[in-house]
Amino acid sequence: LKCRSYFWLFLILDLCYFRHYRPLQRSKRRWVLTTLELQEEDPGPFPKLVGELFNNMSNNMSLMYLISGPGVDEFPEIGLFSIEDNESGKIYVHRPIDRETTPSFMVHIDAMDRSAGKLVDESLIFHIKISDVNDHAPQFPEEEFNLTVKETHPAGQPIFQMLTVDLDQENTPNSQVLYFLVSQTPSLKESGFRIDLMSGEIRLSGCLDYETAPRYTLLIRARDCGEPALSATAAVHISVEEGNTHMPTFPQDRYKIQLSEGQVYQGVLHFPVQDHDSPFTSAWRAEFSILYGNEEGHFDVVTDPETNQGILSVVKCLDYETQAAHSLVISVENQEPLFSCEEGQLQPSRQALASATVSVLVVDINDPPTFHRGSFIVSKEDGARPGIQLGAFSATDPDGAADQIRYKLVHDPANWVTVDENSGVVTTRRQIDRESPHVNDSFYTIIVQAVDNGLPPRTGTGTLLLFLSDINDNAPALRSHSRYLEVCESARSQPLLLEAEDADLEPYAEPFSFELDTSWGDVADTWTLGARQDEGRSAELLMLRSLPPGNYFIPVVIGDRQGFSQKQVVHVRICSCPGGLKCEEHMHTGLLWWALSPVCAALMTLAAALLSLLRCYFELGLRRHRSFTPSDNGHQTLIVYKHESKAQVDLESTWPRCPPQPREGRMVETWHQRFHNVDVWKGDADHLPRVYSEEGECEGTETLSSLTFSEQELFKELLECWGPRAAPAEAPSSVSGVAS
Repeated sequence: LKCRSYFWLFLILDLCYFRHYRPLQRSKRRWVLTTLELQEEDPGPFPKLVGELFNNMSNNMSLMYLISGPGVDEFPEIGLFSIEDNESGKIYVHRPIDRETTPSFMVHIDAMDRSAGKLVDESLIFHIKISDVNDHAPQFPEEEFNLTVKETHPAGQPIFQMLTVDLDQENTPNSQVLYFLVSQTPSLKESGFRIDLMSGEIRLSGCLDYETAPRYTLLIRARDCGEPALSATAAVHISVEEGNTHMPTFPQDRYKIQLSEGQVYQGVLHFPVQDHDSPFTSAWRAEFSILYGNEEGHFDVVTDPETNQGILSVVKCLDYETQAAHSLVISVENQEPLFSCEEGQLQPSRQALASATVSVLVVDINDPPTFHRGSFIVSKEDGARPGIQLGAFSATDPDGAADQIRYKLVHDPANWVTVDENSGVVTTRRQIDRESPHVNDSFYTIIVQAVDNGLPPRTGTGTLLLFLSDINDNAPALRSHSRYLEVCESARSQPLLLEAEDADLEPYAEPFSFELDTSWGDVADTWTLGARQDEGRSAELLMLRSLPPGNYFIPVVIGDRQGFSQKQVVHVRICSCPGGLKCEEHMHTGLLWWALSPVCAALMTLAAALLSLLRCYFELGLRRHRSFTPSDNGHQTLIVYKHESKAQVDLESTWPRCPPQPREGRMVETWHQRFHNVDVWKGDADHLPRVYSEEGECEGTETLSSLTFSEQELFKELLECWGPRAAPAEAPSSVSGVAS
């Protein structure tokens, strides 16, 4: 066994740890041993002496040495070490050792009295070191490497770092690795590579040229510093990614086109370019720009991604009268900056950009007239009379004189205005009404076209917005649901809601005032009005005294904030409600006013009334000689009727008193107008009255009381002429309205 050094080591142990929990005691060291150091991969022969142990207790007794631990009877290697016949301290090794597997061993040595069979000293633990030899070459992770390097990679900058692993002992020459560039293919003087000896970094020593060599192969060797030195090699394949070394150029430097004014165009001109770099790379793709001539933004140029051509478009209409010709200077460059190699170093290109000139001639066409103001607002008061000038449209023709323009009214839905063909003056032709359905938010729209005399004629459009300021020309009126009301007998004390509306705006609308028209009989004694907290848009109608079932008409005067008012009639029906909430409907002649349509009820009552009028008319002719003094009292809508208990009046035997000739004509005319104004039942083609029930001869005349007449229309004498059938069957002596 070859050892680098041998020496005797004496140790003095003050405290010892004995196996099997021996008591501690002070004693002098009695072990003597030779330092053990083995070289890995020793070829033998085996077994081979490693060293010898000695204990001075052997002077007094016969000793037996015992060895144990890793390498003897424990892993990682069992049976590697032994002591010869247990009689001496000679240690032997039985096979080669791999340091990379086990770099050292810790073994235990014991001395035992051979005769007594007892340990005579504490155990000795010693370290067997395995010295390294250069038995492992550096290892690359792969045998071949593939890299891509841009053509524009700067010289001297790292491209890639080669790394290896050496399993020999660290920080020794056996594991220290050096790197060498064995070969480069192709070998070019101006395009070379080198590798750092210590770090293994591959660097570029010149400029790459894709056209000259698009691919390189380097053979790299890694060698350690052991004795003897061991090495390994790997191949590095480098692909060159092309950079922008060629400038794009136009095949011609001048282009000429003609375009009509007033239009936008897509793709009016295509510019092909030439570029020797690889297609569809950033070094090949072109980018176009307009250097001069596009100050007003009429043109735009983009790149076709498939053909790499430039496409010129007109994005803003050209105007012949403003500029009849344009000269554009268009340049082209690549997406990637252009570079060049000078003395082995990359340099930005100093070449000027390629450019071409495009001459654009603008062709004149007939331009439409242009309004000085496309739209304007004119304010007038509601109700403006005919003949008022609202304003004037003014347009010019870019191609000629203003007197070549004619004005035409194209939008006037209410037919309120006229437009002078030559001057464009707008004048009212009829009275204006802000409440017209053609007025939106007080604005009325008038549209006029200006037409030139070109071929073909061109038109421009102007708008006049007529703002109508409101006036108080509408009196408030009841809403439809407040005109006809129903109330159950059991709910007479509940107020009835009256809501009004006004077509005018502020300040000619709410708050409204509600007043009863007391000129109608005893309205004030029967009804009253109460205010509601809703900004004056409604009122409450309350009954002051109990009224029997029937129909009642209450006159109400409604005024706006400015005092503009009108009289409205509220129709109230008092009815019995067996269910408690809704009026009961009776399908007989006496209740046709409410159960049927008012139109049908009017037709039947008018038929009966006409019969009575005719008989009265003939009677008046027979009694013209009798004197009659008409009463001047009772010119009110609310009429006082008297109840008579007679069930039926014989018209043939009992003839009523009739008024003289003047009253006669007035009465006939009144009935004629009433009958003429009655609406026909919808869907009845022959307009004939319908028969709803038959209750006996002449009983239909009981419905005469369902008609409403003021004393200005029917005078007292005529009512007396009709007799007690003109009064309601169960009416009180004084009723506000006419009950049926």
